[in-house]
Amino acid sequence: MDTKRLITCLMEDIRKKTASELNLMEVCGTHTRAFFQSGIREMLPPSIRLLSGPGCPVCVTDEACIDAAIALLKEKDIHLATFGDMLRVRGTHESLSDQFGKRGNVSIAYSPLDCLALSKKLSGRQLVFLAVGFETTAPSIALAVKLAKENGIGNLSFLMALKRMPPVLHHILAAKRNRLHGIICPGHVAAVMGARYFSFIAQEYAIPAVICGFEAMDMACGIYMLTRQCNGQERSSLRNLYKTCVGDEGNATANKLLQEVFEVDEASWRGIGRIKDSAYVLSSRYKDFDALNRFCIRLSNPLPKSGCSCGDVIIGNILPYECRMFEVVCRPQNPLGPCMVSSEGSCAIYFNNGRVPMK
Repeated sequence: MDTKRLITCLMEDIRKKTASELNLMEVCGTHTRAFFQSGIREMLPPSIRLLSGPGCPVCVTDEACIDAAIALLKEKDIHLATFGDMLRVRGTHESLSDQFGKRGNVSIAYSPLDCLALSKKLSGRQLVFLAVGFETTAPSIALAVKLAKENGIGNLSFLMALKRMPPVLHHILAAKRNRLHGIICPGHVAAVMGARYFSFIAQEYAIPAVICGFEAMDMACGIYMLTRQCNGQERSSLRNLYKTCVGDEGNATANKLLQEVFEVDEASWRGIGRIKDSAYVLSSRYKDFDALNRFCIRLSNPLPKSGCSCGDVIIGNILPYECRMFEVVCRPQNPLGPCMVSSEGSCAIYFNNGRVPMK
């Protein structure tokens, strides 16, 4: 049986055996985009509703962090580098791209390791890397920090905005408004941290979870496994369907590096608030490379002014088109919130693939 026919059979079985409404969250923005592009989303029965999750690092970086980056650019003789999607995300009043237009001292980095070479080119000027991401990018950032220390690079520091996935999932699943019946875990994070990293979902909340890849067959199997558990055909558990990339314990080298360079602390998530133990910050051994400490910059506590509902989108309370700003005034050309900026942002994905509601 070919792949297309097998997927069709899986969808037919799901349709026959799923009577009640099921809310399934795909945590990762890559999965959100893949569900659209593969056609799987349109093949699902009306009873299954796919909700976006907090797996876009750009989307959850709060205004205070961007304000701090802009303050560094304004107040110090500093060059700032970060990933491309971060440039257009607004802080309280403006974005990094606005500063680039005024000063030209902002660069796109394709890898944090690029900053090691860039710091040498900048000579006596200071370089700050805005370190955004989850456990997926955290090891490469940790390696850049470690190499900067080992090579005595004195003009490079890091504005830390790294987040950890389990605490925000705890936050969502423990909330009174939680209406999720199953979780599609972020495959890239699982590849680094291991399948057991997400075992708490089923163990503590009795909600089935699955780790799957990003091809159509992978995702169809993932939803099939979730619906079987939701329908009572199997007990709630974590199923790893991505064993070619995800082991039980994850990447030992990457995890050792994370433990050496970082420690865990509280973090503010855009549109959500502060969540305990949800950030990676530099450990005491590497504190000299913390940009906030080096330049005595304090994080503010700004009030969001955009009027968009990104916070509700990224915790699955609403779908992007249910935000009153979606398409009306918030578009990729003029984004109000980060979910319309990033290529992994739910609002941008819905906008670019058509805003047709789930059937």
